[in-house]
Amino acid sequence: MSGRGAGGGGGGGGRRRGGGGRRSDSRPDHSSPDQSVNRGGRGGRGRGYGSPDAGGSRPAPEFHPPANFPPLSSPSPSASTFPPLASSSPSASTSAASLSSEFDKSLTLQSPSSAPARRQPQTPAPRPAQTHPTTPVPSQPQSQTPAPRPAQSHPTTPVPSQPQPQPQASASSSSSEQVTEVEVPPSTSKAITFPRRPGFGTLGKKCTVRANHFQVEVEERDYYHYDVTITPEVISKTLNHSIMSQLVELYKVSHLGQRNPAYDGSKSLYTAGPLPFKSKEFIVKLVKGEDEAGPRREREFKVAIKLAAKCDLYQLQQFLRGRQLNAPQEIIQILDVALRASPSANYTVVGRSFFSTRLGPKGVLPEGLEYWRGYYQSLRPTQMGLSLNIDVSARSFYEPILVTEFVAKHVKPQDVSKPMSDKERLMESVKKALKGVKVQLTHREYAKRYKIADVSRQPTNQLMFTPDEGPRISVFQYFRQKYNIVLKYANWPSLQAGSDTKPIYLPMEVCKIVEGQRYTKKLNESQVSVMLRATCQRPNVREENIEAMVKRNNFSQDKLVREDFGIHIKEEPILVDARVLPPPKLKYHDSGQEANVYPNVGQWNMIDKKMVNGGTVQFWTCLNFSYKLRNVETATTICNELVNMCVSKGMQFSANSLLPIRSVNPSQIEEALIGVHDQSMARLASMGQNGKRLQLLIIILPDQSGSYGKIKRICETELGIVSQCCKPANLARLSKQYFENVALKINVKVGGRNNVLSDAIQRRIPLVSDFPTIIFGADVTHPQPGEDSSPSIAAVVASVDWPEITKYRGLVSAQHHREEIIQDLYKTTVDPQRGVIHGGMIRELLIAFRRSTGYKPHRIIFYRDGVSEGQFNQVLLYEMDAIRKACASLEDGYLPPVTFVVVQKRHHTRFFPTDPRSRDRSGNVLPGTVVDTKICHPTEFDFYLNSHAGIQGTSRPTHYHVLFDENKFTADILQMLTNNLCYTYARCTRSVSIVPPAYYAHLAAFRARYYIEGDTSDVGSSSGTRDRNVEVRLLPAVKENVKDVMFYC
Repeated sequence: MSGRGAGGGGGGGGRRRGGGGRRSDSRPDHSSPDQSVNRGGRGGRGRGYGSPDAGGSRPAPEFHPPANFPPLSSPSPSASTFPPLASSSPSASTSAASLSSEFDKSLTLQSPSSAPARRQPQTPAPRPAQTHPTTPVPSQPQSQTPAPRPAQSHPTTPVPSQPQPQPQASASSSSSEQVTEVEVPPSTSKAITFPRRPGFGTLGKKCTVRANHFQVEVEERDYYHYDVTITPEVISKTLNHSIMSQLVELYKVSHLGQRNPAYDGSKSLYTAGPLPFKSKEFIVKLVKGEDEAGPRREREFKVAIKLAAKCDLYQLQQFLRGRQLNAPQEIIQILDVALRASPSANYTVVGRSFFSTRLGPKGVLPEGLEYWRGYYQSLRPTQMGLSLNIDVSARSFYEPILVTEFVAKHVKPQDVSKPMSDKERLMESVKKALKGVKVQLTHREYAKRYKIADVSRQPTNQLMFTPDEGPRISVFQYFRQKYNIVLKYANWPSLQAGSDTKPIYLPMEVCKIVEGQRYTKKLNESQVSVMLRATCQRPNVREENIEAMVKRNNFSQDKLVREDFGIHIKEEPILVDARVLPPPKLKYHDSGQEANVYPNVGQWNMIDKKMVNGGTVQFWTCLNFSYKLRNVETATTICNELVNMCVSKGMQFSANSLLPIRSVNPSQIEEALIGVHDQSMARLASMGQNGKRLQLLIIILPDQSGSYGKIKRICETELGIVSQCCKPANLARLSKQYFENVALKINVKVGGRNNVLSDAIQRRIPLVSDFPTIIFGADVTHPQPGEDSSPSIAAVVASVDWPEITKYRGLVSAQHHREEIIQDLYKTTVDPQRGVIHGGMIRELLIAFRRSTGYKPHRIIFYRDGVSEGQFNQVLLYEMDAIRKACASLEDGYLPPVTFVVVQKRHHTRFFPTDPRSRDRSGNVLPGTVVDTKICHPTEFDFYLNSHAGIQGTSRPTHYHVLFDENKFTADILQMLTNNLCYTYARCTRSVSIVPPAYYAHLAAFRARYYIEGDTSDVGSSSGTRDRNVEVRLLPAVKENVKDVMFYC
């Protein structure tokens, strides 16, 4: 059992998202030109239609409400607005209605017919209409049914039908407001039931795909669950399996009634049919423990087996038929354990996956690692019955080499001969890499094993200890006298096993890393690169390997599976009905040669197009930290190329920098950034531009990585500077593709929009365009395994530009280590003078929406990323409650209907095209492929959506699961909305694999971790369980002017 280190994410771990015409990696600021397929655009200025504050020369289009939708009394948000932010909220004694002043006399809250009715405010005076000079907006129809789309030469994107609103009686201004019953989330997780599927989707071109699911049939059996207690207690599942295997071998005939049990490696034993007893104790003797490779010795264990429950297939059958709401987890667990019994005994188990050198050739990774091939296996209840999901995978392991060889691969060759103890940072790196690793000795008859606890501070020839049989001596002298070994690496430290009070010192050169230990720390860039090149498989190759793995497992010949438990698995993958949703029409600026775009196979380019709302950059400068590009003329040329590209794509970008472009030593990053801030403020003051500030700082990063996080922390949390970082290697090529990609990022960082859905402008998105709707994205990122001192980071973004829904304001918050539930969605604090103060991320974002659009949200759509199935109940219960409280804190009875959708990327379902016409150039299924039948949940509202075009390897669809739906979405409306949003991601001209609000939340959380950890984390691991009462390390606050834009892009 491998010890925990200070690294993170297992080998091959990490999430790979997006990809696009402009492919975007998870480093927010640096895109390389080889990741882009766009060509440079042509020149010409153009302005967007957006607000002047965002850089547009034309006014933003006004909301033209239908007759039954009362407008605001004033177009100014200040006339009727949310209360101030939490820092200045009223006291608890203030009534909820007065909290928002006139705010919620602004609109009558209309809901779809099947949504719950809401409190109805008084009707205010009408809001003056405003015309749109270049992009006409059709008037809103009287009902919520979308208006017919004008005839076009291109194929028309179908619009799903929308539920009709229920008539609501208007509230009288002279009487108290009516309150009707409101649907609220349950108070306990036991009461939670998720929405049933509202029907299947019908839109899109029908096709058939193969899925890596294999149908499972189970014969009628009575299954028995027994509790297992092993004394003394054993933590290792491997050792537990050894104990139980020995027990079955000894007592199967005499005491177990010839039964073949399935054991989960912990506390549960399952049989098909009863054992001859209800409770019994056994004595098991093992010749050798898990970690002993020395002289033979016996270990005795007492095993108690006690009947816990009898199970049958009835509840499972009822659940699969839709007659029972909750999945019978116990019977599914029994069948799953039976299917995993044989591979658990033969392969290395990692979660739900199995790895072995017998499952494929292993490969070498940099810095003393290797990867093993294997497969993932999971039994799932689906619409077609039980399904076994199998996928091929790979995992990083420690290479079984001498520790000296391992260390030599971690350090530079010239450092090997030097005393390592003189290099503090190098020592910490070695300690971090080796802590918890098991080694076996090579200089003795028996290869005794130890677990590394530490690395000595002194070199081996100076490290002193007192042996049992003699005086104090150095480790170097001891090995020469005791074993006649002259150590070659006497100036290297020794490994330390045992405890601090009774240390055992082991010279590195006599220790070999034990084979089969998985590497639990985060892989670095070079390791990830090698792993991906070695394991990335085209869809047809992956499908063949999966089918070969199923045949290799040969479930039909597994006696326990087939005969005892009556499980039969078909070896052919399942054929699934799918549909390919049409891409949306995208709107660019009318001054470009192409104002409307119809994406082709999930991608398009910026040729002949201008950003729909070009931002304005009047005050900017550049800092160059690269030695390779330190020539000022080179840096100036680069900046000129970038400025020209921004201008050609529709931005207003001053040709002259506010301050001279400077080259700075990378060791002076903080001083240089502070200097630029102070000098720019002074310069603007001298120009009479008081109150203005530097709008953009272009930064050419140092040649060596490691400074990005520090730069972002200083700029965004200390100085309030919006920055764009560029890698010198990418800039040196002067690639138009690269500059175009950077221009897309810059535009949204200064308040512009790159494109917008045409249906959004025309108010044709059902359940979004008819009434002000806010779309949230939320995610929680956790520190690397072993970094117990680092907090988890939650991020929430929300659209603030309805009806366009392209701009997202982002907030971040630190919370307890590995806490998945977002703690700061809503919170209250008590002020001695003002009483209870309301706050939290949801509340702040609702206020931001109100201030930006002039309307309060009438609907909430909440895309929640990073939640596993086992956390659905808990997350929904807490986070929906927080959303409700945040809304109610703004106005008494303000409870807009909410749709809560979980976004899952970390699953193992893959689709393979059956028809060459239904695949893209990479061999993957087409963008827009959606599946909501057969392999999906038997009754609940979920679907798989492959919204992006493949680049390399096999595309992973995203799984969307609706946990709460007061807006009563149909399958078509939600699937089309989600797919269309994937075409609005700001950083590339491709549709992305995950809905942008969730993607942006991940980027924001990723950015916030830089604030506290920098580019790499050297935080050591701590032993034992983390104290939940330890105060969470707070994130530095992002400056308000930075939060106003999409700084995380």
